[in-house]
Amino acid sequence: MSSVAPARPDKGEAPPPSRGGVADRIFSVNLRQSGIYVAFALIVALFAILTHGDLLSPENMSNVLVQNSYILILAIGMILIIISGHIDLSAGSVVAVCGSISAVLMVNHHVPWPLAVVLTLAAGALIGAWQGYWVAYFEIPAFIVTLAGMLVFRALTLTVLGNQGIGPFPDQVRTLANGFLPGYFGNVGLGGLGGADLFTLIVGVVAVVGIVLTQWRARQGRSGYGQKVDPLPLFVVKMALAAFVVMAIVVQLARFKNLPFVLVILTVLVVGYTLVTNRAVFGRHVYALGGNLQAARLSGIKTKSVVFWLFVNMGVLAALAGIIFAGRLNQAGPTAGTNFELDAIAAAFIGGAAVQGGVGKVVGAITGGLIMAVINNGMSLLGAPSERVMLIKGLVLLAAVAFDVWAKRRAGTSR
Repeated sequence: MSSVAPARPDKGEAPPPSRGGVADRIFSVNLRQSGIYVAFALIVALFAILTHGDLLSPENMSNVLVQNSYILILAIGMILIIISGHIDLSAGSVVAVCGSISAVLMVNHHVPWPLAVVLTLAAGALIGAWQGYWVAYFEIPAFIVTLAGMLVFRALTLTVLGNQGIGPFPDQVRTLANGFLPGYFGNVGLGGLGGADLFTLIVGVVAVVGIVLTQWRARQGRSGYGQKVDPLPLFVVKMALAAFVVMAIVVQLARFKNLPFVLVILTVLVVGYTLVTNRAVFGRHVYALGGNLQAARLSGIKTKSVVFWLFVNMGVLAALAGIIFAGRLNQAGPTAGTNFELDAIAAAFIGGAAVQGGVGKVVGAITGGLIMAVINNGMSLLGAPSERVMLIKGLVLLAAVAFDVWAKRRAGTSR
C-alpha cells in the first residue's frame, strides 16, 4: 500500500503560523502597553462607585491634580533615571533643600521671584551634577550616592532653614502652585452639567486632535517600515477611549474653575520629555544604556555623559517640584519632601518601568502617579486610616512589578 507524503510548502512559501501564535503575541504586546491604562480606569471606576461620585466631582478632580503635581514632576525625572538602569533616593531631600533655598532668596533677601526661581533651578542642577559626577565618572552605584545625598541634603535643609519654617511666599509663587488660568472667552452652557469655561474646552479639543494626529502618524510610519500595527478598528477604539478620558477630565476642570497653572506646566513637561525620549538621539541613548550597558559603550554612546546629564535633569525637576510644593504650602519647612522619592519611584514602576532598566514611558509614569493619587484621594474620601492607605499602595506596587515580570516571561516563552 503506497503512502502519500504530506504536502510541503514551496521553497519561497512561509510555513503556516502556529495556531494562535500571532494573536497571542499581539495580545501580549497590547496587554503590556495598555494594561496600566486599563488598571487606572478600573481603579477610578471603583472609587467613583465607592465614593458615590465624589471622586469625579469637578472640585475634587482639580484638587487631585494640584495636590500631586510635584510628585508627577518628580516621576518624569525618575522614569528616565530608572530607564537608564539607575535609581535616585535623594529626590525628596533635594525638593526640601531647593524649597528652602527659594524661601531664603524670596522671603529673607527679597530677591525678585523670577530671579529666585532661576537661581533655585540652577541650585538643583548643581546638586544633580554633584551626584551625577560620582555615579557617572567615579562609578559609585547610584543607590549609594543618592542614599548619601538623601542624608546630606536633608541636613542642608535643616541648616538653611535653621530648623524652622520660612514664609510666606510672594503672591505670584502661590498662584503658580495653587492658581488657575483666567477665563479668556467666558463660560458656555453644557445643559445639565451647568456652565464651563470655554477656553478650557477649546484646549481639550485641541489636545484630543493632537493626540489622534500624532498616533495616526506614528501608526502610518510603523506601517510604512513594515512593522506590526494594531488593526484599524482597535486603533479607532483606543483613540475614542483616549478622547473620552481627556475630554471628561477637561470638562470637569472647566466646570470648577479653569486649567490649573501646575497642569499647564506638567503638560509642557510631559510633551517635551515624550518628544525627547521618542524622537531625540539622547532619548535613544537612555534606552540603550538601560537595555545593555556594554553594547551601548561598544556602539560609541558616551554613557558617562548620558548618566551625568540625567542626574542634572533630575536635580532641576526636583528643584521645580520644591518651588511648587513650598508655594502650595506657602512655607518652606524642614520636613518637606519626606518620602517623595518613594512615591516617584512607585509611580515609575507602576507605570511600566522595568526593574532592570531599558523599558518605560513618560506617560506611563504619569499614569502610575495618578493611580497613586487616586488611591490616596479615594481612601481619604472613604475615611480610611493611613495604615490602610499604605497597605493598598504597597500591594498595588507589588502587583505592578509582578505583572511586568509575568509579561516578560510570557513574551519569552511565546517566541
